[in-house]
Amino acid sequence: MSIKYCDQHKDCERQRLYRRFCAGLAALILLALLIVLIVWLLLRPSKPRFYLSNVDIVCINVSSSSALAVTMQATLAARNPNPRVGIFYDRADVYAEYRGLQVTVATALPPMYQGRGGDATVWAPFLSGAGVPLPPYLATALAQDETAGYLLVTIRVDGWIRWKAGAFITSHYHLRVRCPALLTVNDGQGSYGSNAGGGAGYFKFNRAAPCIVDV
Repeated sequence: MSIKYCDQHKDCERQRLYRRFCAGLAALILLALLIVLIVWLLLRPSKPRFYLSNVDIVCINVSSSSALAVTMQATLAARNPNPRVGIFYDRADVYAEYRGLQVTVATALPPMYQGRGGDATVWAPFLSGAGVPLPPYLATALAQDETAGYLLVTIRVDGWIRWKAGAFITSHYHLRVRCPALLTVNDGQGSYGSNAGGGAGYFKFNRAAPCIVDV
């Protein structure tokens, strides 16, 4: 009977030690999560702010088979509004859309770190697409927009960022930026007027526009 009692006592001790270990581990995890939450609430990192300052369209051409060829240069500025937090741009791709259809190949921006306290960065990537198939309704809409004298394209940024506060670096967050760009065609006259044949100044960026940023 005494041997059985000892075995039961050892089992109870092992269970007690196991429960203490689990409780201690859970307390450490909760403490680490609480520290991360407190740091996050104190720093309150804000989303980067993007601005589209110019879109220079070199050419837009639709072939008889409704294939689109486009070349443009977009000038984007990004600013970090956080006074105590830096931002790592680990990956960012820029491309252009027309009425929800991607019309240029994604151009990769170089990875970079943006310092805290209003540090700003400017990019001016070239965006191009060749042989982009247009649905008939989009080919018609593009011709109508050009005739009307106004063309709306969207410059998009898709990437991954991290925030840095001191030695603390967050995990990756998905960055999505949408910048509408309104352009006048032939000074708003569209396909009519003395410059109806296109060329330099045919497409003009109308105004600087704030971008919609989602993280």
